[in-house]
Amino acid sequence: MSVLKKAAAVIAGFVVASIVMMIIEFINGRVLYPDLAKAAEGVTDPEVIRGIMARAPVGAFLVVLLGWLLGGLAGGWSATRIAGDGSLRCGVILGALLTLAGVANNLMLPPPLWFWVASLAVLFPSAYFGARLAK
Repeated sequence: MSVLKKAAAVIAGFVVASIVMMIIEFINGRVLYPDLAKAAEGVTDPEVIRGIMARAPVGAFLVVLLGWLLGGLAGGWSATRIAGDGSLRCGVILGALLTLAGVANNLMLPPPLWFWVASLAVLFPSAYFGARLAK
């Protein structure tokens, strides 16, 4: 299996995961919690963002976690299927990348502590499980 094909599989898995996450987060912000999305629209001041995050309902965070779980699952499955070598390696690499992206996201938009723990417990395992499903 060529390194380029594996790299492309991981990139494709990341794109799939990102699309799934964006769809769920779009639903979260536009359908389930539109007032929260309006409050955050165009805001760039870190202190204002922290205040919005502090007042965000738990349900909004749970929907984000659901999106991250489904995105990791879909991305891990896709990366493993595209790689086509029967190995979990691409799904595991994707899980590590998604976890790093989740950490970066949490550093930029500081969520509550419980969300930090939950996001670290969701991203890698969901990509790994998606890879296992693809085998």
